[in-house]
Amino acid sequence: MSGKMNHFDDNGNAIMVDVSGKQPTQRIAIAKGSIQVNDAVMNAVVNRTVAKGDVLGVARVAGIMATKRTPDLIPMCHPLMLNNASVDFEVDQASNTITAICTAKLTGLTGVEMEALTGVSVALLTIYDMCKAIDKTMTITNVHLVRKEGGKSGVFINEKD
Repeated sequence: MSGKMNHFDDNGNAIMVDVSGKQPTQRIAIAKGSIQVNDAVMNAVVNRTVAKGDVLGVARVAGIMATKRTPDLIPMCHPLMLNNASVDFEVDQASNTITAICTAKLTGLTGVEMEALTGVSVALLTIYDMCKAIDKTMTITNVHLVRKEGGKSGVFINEKD
């Protein structure tokens, strides 16, 4: 990998990376992150008694919608035609942790890491928003890329996961 920052031109101006010379490949990215909640929030989420509705259902939709809006949020991020985006949850009642996992897929010229990371982040923020009346001390942690495939860099697996 070169040390050159490819989001800047020779004069230091921000630019969108030119991917027009690349060949389309199948690309996939998986990201995850967690939110630590208290007993009251966990019970309300699991029992679907949160006043604002089905927390995980709404968070799933919010995360998927966010993947499609990523270039509106991240400067110079390419608008992509996603083939698929999904958000799933792992609920660990013993540790009061909800983990969101977002998978984004496409056949294209550039990767979908930012879409997967944005999907996870917005899903977790939605959980916070829907449950903040119960507990404002919830903590979102460990948002990270788990895996990516496709493109010239091939497969990346985050060994920290």
